[in-house]
Amino acid sequence: MKEFIINENDADQRVDRFIQKTMKTMPKSLMYKYIRNKKIKVNRKRCEISQRLQAGDTMQCYIPEEFYEAATMRSFLQVPNALDVVYEDDAVLLINKPKGLRAHSDTSEVQDNLADRLLHYLYCKKEYNPTTEQSFTPALCHRIDRNTQGLVIAAKTAAALRCMNEKIALRQVEKKYLCIVQGKLKKKQDHIVLYHRKNEKNTAEVIDREREGYTRMETGYRVLQEAERYSLVEVELHSGKSHQIRALMSWLGHPLLGDVKYGARKTKEKTYQALCAYHVAFHFQGDACCLQYLNGRAFELQDTDIERQFVDIARPF
Repeated sequence: MKEFIINENDADQRVDRFIQKTMKTMPKSLMYKYIRNKKIKVNRKRCEISQRLQAGDTMQCYIPEEFYEAATMRSFLQVPNALDVVYEDDAVLLINKPKGLRAHSDTSEVQDNLADRLLHYLYCKKEYNPTTEQSFTPALCHRIDRNTQGLVIAAKTAAALRCMNEKIALRQVEKKYLCIVQGKLKKKQDHIVLYHRKNEKNTAEVIDREREGYTRMETGYRVLQEAERYSLVEVELHSGKSHQIRALMSWLGHPLLGDVKYGARKTKEKTYQALCAYHVAFHFQGDACCLQYLNGRAFELQDTDIERQFVDIARPF
């Protein structure tokens, strides 16, 4: 028999979710059978799949040892622990992700990425220990493209992760980007509603009317500076669609500088989209959550790669 003691990061989740996170190799059908046959109990009593665990609860598991994960090599220790931290407290961090770094690994091999850097950083600070955590791992609350620089929100605790994810879904976290686009936009400021879908080529398609298979995409922008061939534009997302800014600017006929995938001019050198997530603000509404102290606060990157790049291309020869 193995007993788990439910801590703060395990609390307020269903019994089945806790089991799936702590005993990843157990088939769901077998998990349901063990719960039904009282091989898995909470506080030494029969439990239900949907029962919510509370801090201080205990879970008794009378199941084969094979489902208890052995300690494994911590792959996150093999990536750097360097982070450009813009803000940090006991629950969350705001990290300036550099261009070229993946948000998450996309391979089973060791690969440098922001999520693992976060774990290594917190491990070195003794704020995360995988041997004592049962069902929770500090995580990024959202992601940005590999070749986009900018602010990414991360959560240190399960409660902070739940709260921030909820506020992001409710559009109570404001996100603004800087980008360089080809040419000069006719309207210097606009608010545009389009309809979006991801296609088989892993690019975004947008159209200006509702159609089955497409979902609403809402974006605002304003031109900050203009040069002879390019414009520096601030974009605010009012929805969270894949490649939203890249697809919008391509649809407007002003693709992002370097974004060949969405119609930008090809250059001799390999380039990527000129885009930076430079501003985050919190406008929480409704019920208070554990992050209410962030309400009304805003964070912004200064002297971004995009601004320096615009100065270079705008400089007269």
